[in-house]
Amino acid sequence: MAKITAPSVRARKVRDGADPLVMVTAYDAPGARIASEGGADIILVGDSLAMVVLGYDDTLQVTVDDMAHHVAAVARARPDSLIVGDMPWMSFHVSPEDTVRNAATLVRAGAQAVKLEGGRKRLPMIERIVDAEIPVMGHIGLTPQSVHAMGGFKVQGRRADAARKLVQAAKALEHAGCFAIVLEGVPVRVAALVTEAVGVPTIGIGAGPHCDGQVLVYHDLLGIEDRFVPKFVRRYADVKAVSVEAVAAYAADVRAGRFPSDEESYHLSDEQAAALGLYGSPGA
Repeated sequence: MAKITAPSVRARKVRDGADPLVMVTAYDAPGARIASEGGADIILVGDSLAMVVLGYDDTLQVTVDDMAHHVAAVARARPDSLIVGDMPWMSFHVSPEDTVRNAATLVRAGAQAVKLEGGRKRLPMIERIVDAEIPVMGHIGLTPQSVHAMGGFKVQGRRADAARKLVQAAKALEHAGCFAIVLEGVPVRVAALVTEAVGVPTIGIGAGPHCDGQVLVYHDLLGIEDRFVPKFVRRYADVKAVSVEAVAAYAADVRAGRFPSDEESYHLSDEQAAALGLYGSPGA
């Protein structure tokens, strides 16, 4: 697969005959290699790492330094996928100058684009980042960094007026220079309206099948995370169950003395063993 770029993603509108975009949220080098080899167009190093990898209850705990650390791990895998670094909470709620510096930190770590949440109120920040020649992916609908303001992780755009505001926000993000827009947690027909209204691709998560692409978290689609399964997640494997079974088998072999075997161990030559006064088996 040829290296994916922000301009090539921007051109991927399904209505123009393009294949739907595939985005996977991953956080480290092994995950990046698997996502890339599996055919993902985009790897999002998401701030969801707070919950998925670091054990927090929401996404508000991660910092720019946390994100840069994981972006760098993904970048070292040299995936063919486009690497998008998520801008965490309070990294773009600051001055335009500090916002650009924070975006640059992720780019220096290896991101080829950044993503930030929010609609029209984020336009000045998006424009400044774009002016700095950093591609920006937008994110509207359910925005997890606004969990407290929204009163929880709730579907957005259920009412006609709210749906119209999502369409307006998407148009504004496109005008500000976003090369793609994530639509999270919105009704199917609202996502279709937004997708039709803009000339850049939409990437859905909990937004139905009519977006220009889809994103799922690596740990969700592989079944590594099983404590909470959102309605929109489809599991393509049960990696946790297989992993637990493997660790249990390893533990049983260790306790029974079956691991390691003679073939899995290193040995001295007879000559060197004799020089040390060692004869027979180690237990003799």
